[in-house]
Amino acid sequence: MNEQQIQKTSDQSSLDAIGNRRWFLRSSLSLAVAASVLGATTASWSVGARAQTTQAREFRIGWQKGSNLAILRARGNLDARLSAAGVSTRWIEFTAGPQMLEGLNVGSIDFACVGETPPVFAQAARADLVYVANEPPAPQAEKVLVPQNSSIRSVKDLKGKRVALNRGSNVHYLLVRLLENEGIAYSDVRVVFLPPAEARAAFENGSIDAWVIWDPFAAAAIAQTNARVLVDGSDVVQNYNFYLSTRHYANRHPEVLLWTLEEVRTTGEWVIQNFSEAAQILAPQIALTESITESALRNYGYGVQWPLSAEVLANQQAIADTFADLRLIPTRLDVSSVIWQP
Repeated sequence: MNEQQIQKTSDQSSLDAIGNRRWFLRSSLSLAVAASVLGATTASWSVGARAQTTQAREFRIGWQKGSNLAILRARGNLDARLSAAGVSTRWIEFTAGPQMLEGLNVGSIDFACVGETPPVFAQAARADLVYVANEPPAPQAEKVLVPQNSSIRSVKDLKGKRVALNRGSNVHYLLVRLLENEGIAYSDVRVVFLPPAEARAAFENGSIDAWVIWDPFAAAAIAQTNARVLVDGSDVVQNYNFYLSTRHYANRHPEVLLWTLEEVRTTGEWVIQNFSEAAQILAPQIALTESITESALRNYGYGVQWPLSAEVLANQQAIADTFADLRLIPTRLDVSSVIWQP
């Protein structure tokens, strides 16, 4: 896939433009590797963040409407910082996380932010990627919705029902964990793979019984269709957002990544203090009201964390193991092998 083909994916509806988005470290995960990841020091962050020179001349960022990077793009602080160092910034829009990571793999972009499951599928497909940083958990941003008058009152009631979700997204793992906690086999639920816009239509016309979805889609359905929240991700999943790059770019220009993370952190701090203003930026992009957009924004975590902690690494490894066990990916993965270690 070339860059022109990838760019065409951005022509879909704005609601599809919101990016797709766990357990403990299994015995197969090397504690020694986790320790080496933690060995990257805060001092290295500070030195990189203060650096003023770079050999890089361009930084290509994949973004999606309605995302945290959309706010970073709109505020312009990263562009100004990189421009001062002689680096031009290109923002390339994608419709969802999987497409964005394909762009990363074929060399169309240098940086991306997606939910926790797309990188697992991308690594299984041998994509060129490294985990650079993560945002704090946001479990409340994932929900299982049912119609207001539905007879479904608990997760156990999903057995035999038609449950829609976006394949390979963060909510895919949420459903797996919810069923597992109730002793229900994944095969006992009639999983229907639909992108958010199609799932919304199916939810409204009654052709599915439940919808597993993330905000702001969930917030919109609750406000606009009177959908009922059966359960959210609290106490079940973590729901991290991850920042990723290619190993090639990360090795050649670590200072650019560190500057970017610093500006992401600044933007996250701004959002926490200005949810209303942030909603004004995103609402027109995703065709939702500012109040719905603000409600969704408040369910996410802010405060970029680097390096990845042992807990975050263990969570990501557990997701990879789960999807391998279900044969949703073709091979078992070692997530620690694609953690950036500057």
